[in-house]
Amino acid sequence: MLTSDQSIVEYKAGQAIPDRLTQSTHRHYVDYAERMLSIYHNGRSRQRRELHRQIEALFADEPDCPVRRIQAFCKLLDDRSTYQSDLPGHAAKLRMNVFLRAACLHPLVEQPDRLFEHEEKKTKQQLVDQIGLSWDEIESNLYVDVLSFQRLERFEGYPNAPALLSRYNVAQLQACLYRAERMVVMATDDLKTILRYAKLAKLLHEIVRLGPSKYRITFSGPASVLHQTRRYGVNFAKFLPALLACKGWRMTATLKTPWNMTARLNLTDSDGFISHLPPPDEFDSSLEESFAAKFGSERNGWRLIREGEIFHDHQETFVPDFTFRHEDSTQAFLEIVGFWTPEYLAHKRQKLQKFRHWKILMAVPEKSLREGVHIGENVLVYKTALKLEPLLEALEKLRAINKITI
Repeated sequence: MLTSDQSIVEYKAGQAIPDRLTQSTHRHYVDYAERMLSIYHNGRSRQRRELHRQIEALFADEPDCPVRRIQAFCKLLDDRSTYQSDLPGHAAKLRMNVFLRAACLHPLVEQPDRLFEHEEKKTKQQLVDQIGLSWDEIESNLYVDVLSFQRLERFEGYPNAPALLSRYNVAQLQACLYRAERMVVMATDDLKTILRYAKLAKLLHEIVRLGPSKYRITFSGPASVLHQTRRYGVNFAKFLPALLACKGWRMTATLKTPWNMTARLNLTDSDGFISHLPPPDEFDSSLEESFAAKFGSERNGWRLIREGEIFHDHQETFVPDFTFRHEDSTQAFLEIVGFWTPEYLAHKRQKLQKFRHWKILMAVPEKSLREGVHIGENVLVYKTALKLEPLLEALEKLRAINKITI
């Protein structure tokens, strides 16, 4: 990701417009991107500062490339690179050793005379003999703890030039969000994935249900957090690529400008930004996928909806695997347990207990049950696949209870 110093944002009429390379205006940047990738692919053993200088030289005659954009490209290329490091602190010890031995011989000259008698070449050979390393080894290891002097060991790179440019666009969006006071996401699809990544990023959020399968998720931004704002800002930015990989959402972020005013950043899933993360799978497991195919979109008056609802209790959320909506408006929910451990099952039961006022069915594998265990109400047991007949019977029981309640 980029730093705040590499962020380029234009504030215009109350809107925040992050820097974006477009096909219509920046088509020639594909060639630049190819050359930048080539510099790093062929840059093994070269110092970081040398690679950066080559990137800067590449844009020397480009009128439409601010310094921050060049710095951003270097940062994105470095993010996919592995540089020589010095975790044990050998470089500092080597410098101390070399400088202490050479201090009494200062200054060094190429051609000694009566005033300056210490020849550089002989002094270096003297140091080599005393330290036990060749001069090339001394020189290459003397500053490996300084970022600019670190040498490139490996470059993972990007799939191609457009991928690098696409990553730049997303990175500018991410950096823009460092100034966010809050972010509101209106979501209709991929709800479970959006919440999963929000939790992984440890974002403060509130959820409000606006209608069937439609939710407003409000996130507290880095500019609204009193402590550890930098770490929270990084987590906030990390969430964005996950959101971009989903579908069925629109987002509005309120940003604090450098002039202590506010501006809005508006974004939707159709704005053309491409996440480097893969799109979420429609199903979490082959078990869920095979069940959905077997049930179909509708059966016996019940319509099947994938992850149609979100239950929440403060910061605790639960998204059932499937929602069943009957034509008489009765709703029921199903959570399928596939892979399991005793701890996982206990956690799942605890969570379902918290949301027990909803009509939730839980399907558990037979092998997970201890001998003689009591099978609770609304629990379906299956061997290798969930059968439709017991499921439909359970759904009808819930529908009957719903009629009595009404």
